Amino acid sequence: MSNTTPQTTAGTRVILAEANPPVALGALDGRYRAAVAPLVDHLSEAALNRERLHVEVEWLIHLTSQQVVPGAPALNDNEQGYLRAIVSDFGSAGITELGEIERTTVHDVKAVEYYIKRRIAAAPGMLGETVLPEVGELVHFACTSEDINNLSYALMVRGAVQQVWLPAATALVDQIADMAREHAAVPMLSRTHGQPATPSTLGKELAVLAHRLRRQLRRIENAEYLGKLNGATGTFGAHLAAVPDADWPAVSKSFVEHLGLTWNPLTTQIESHDWQAELYADVARFNRILHNLATDVWTYISLGFFKQIPVPGATGSSTMPHKVNPIRFENAEANLEISNALLDTLGATLVTSRMQRDLTDSSSQRNIGTAFGHSLLAIDNVARGLKALAVDETILGADLDANWEVLGEAIQSAMRAASVAGVPGMENPYERLKDLTRGHRLTGEQMREFVGTLGLPDDVAARLQAMTPASYTGLAEKLVADYL
Repeated sequence: MSNTTPQTTAGTRVILAEANPPVALGALDGRYRAAVAPLVDHLSEAALNRERLHVEVEWLIHLTSQQVVPGAPALNDNEQGYLRAIVSDFGSAGITELGEIERTTVHDVKAVEYYIKRRIAAAPGMLGETVLPEVGELVHFACTSEDINNLSYALMVRGAVQQVWLPAATALVDQIADMAREHAAVPMLSRTHGQPATPSTLGKELAVLAHRLRRQLRRIENAEYLGKLNGATGTFGAHLAAVPDADWPAVSKSFVEHLGLTWNPLTTQIESHDWQAELYADVARFNRILHNLATDVWTYISLGFFKQIPVPGATGSSTMPHKVNPIRFENAEANLEISNALLDTLGATLVTSRMQRDLTDSSSQRNIGTAFGHSLLAIDNVARGLKALAVDETILGADLDANWEVLGEAIQSAMRAASVAGVPGMENPYERLKDLTRGHRLTGEQMREFVGTLGLPDDVAARLQAMTPASYTGLAEKLVADYL
C-alpha cells in the first residue's frame, strides 16, 4: 500500500488517525515493534484467529477419523492436508477475508466457521472428487464459542511462552550467570540498609539474582496448559442429544490431549482459567526479581562499580555531554511494572465468572500479548544494558579500602570463638568492636593495632591482621562455583 498524506485544512492539524500506513497507538506496535514482533505470531488478534481455525479443523478431523458421528465419511490424507492448509496458509488475504465475514456475522468465532465452510465448499474445484462437502456441518459441531476460544488461547499462550518468552528469558539468565562466574572473585563492599556491610564479591551478588530467576523459569517451564470441549455449560448436552451413544468425555479428552494440552473435565461454559492465573503469577514474579536486578545494577552504576561503554554517536543527555545514562535499566523497570500491572489484573479477574459464564474474560484476554510484550521488551533492555557494562575494579577497591570498620564483624566473631576455647580477656567482644567502629572510619593500621591489643592467640591475631576488606569475602567465590 502506498504512503499517503491525510488531508488538512487551514488552521488545523493533520489527522494522524488517517495516516497511511496506520500510526501505532501504543509503544509496543510503534517505537518498540522490533523487540516484541515475535509475539505477533502467537498473541495477536490474527494469531487468535489462526488458532481458532486450527482448533476447528482439528476437531473436524478428529470427529471423522474417530468415527464419532455415525455416517460421517473418513477423510483421506489429501483431504486432511487440504483442511490443515487452511491454517498454514492463513495470512494477509485470509485476515482481510475473515474480517469481512465478521463485519456481517458480528461474531468472531462464527466468522471462523463460515471461513472454513467456504473452503470446504471450494474443495471439489481443488481436489476433484472429495467427500469434504459432506462433512461441512461437522465444522463447529456441538461446540460453544468458548470451546474453541479456550483451546485457542491455551495454544497461543503456550506458543508465546515456549517459543518466544522462555528462550529470551533463559538467554538473559544465562548471560547473568556468565557475568557472575566471570566476576566471582571480584571483591565488592556490600551495603545493607544502604550502609557499608560485610564484603561480598560482585559475582556472588549477580549469582543470587541468577539463581532466583532460574527458579522461576523452572516453574514456568513446568506450567500446565488446560483446555476443555464440553459445550455451552460443560455438560455435553448438545453432544449427547446429537449422538447419544458416543463416549463424549473420552472423545473430548482425546482431542484436547491431541492438541498437546491438559484436559479439564469439570467446567462451566468457560475453562476456568486457573492455569492462566498460575502462569501469570510466576511470570510476574520473574519480572519482579528482574526489576530487583535492574535497580541493583542501576545503583552499582551510580556508585561507579560499573562503567557504561559509550555507544558511538549516542547521546546520554540533551545538555550534559559527559553523561551516559543507564536508560536500558530504567526502561526495563518501567516495562516490568506495566507488565506486572497487566499480569496481576489478568490473574485476579480471569479466575472469576458470574454463574456459568460472563464475557469479562474475553476482553481481558486480549491484553495477554501486551503483558508479555512489556516483559519481553524489558528482558531485551536488560540484556542490552548488561552487554554495555565494564567493571571498574579500581573504584570497587577504593570503596573497600575506605571502610576498614567492616572487619569489626570478623574480629568480634573471632573473639567469641576464642572465648569459648578458654582464651582469657575476650569479654564483651561485640561491645568493644561497637565502641571502636560505630560511627567511625578506621585505617588499616588502626585496625591492626587494635587487634594487637586484644590478647588473641598469635595465629588468630596474625590471621586477622593480614585480613583486608577486599579479602574478607568468605566463601563468596566458592558459592558461585558450587551452586550457580
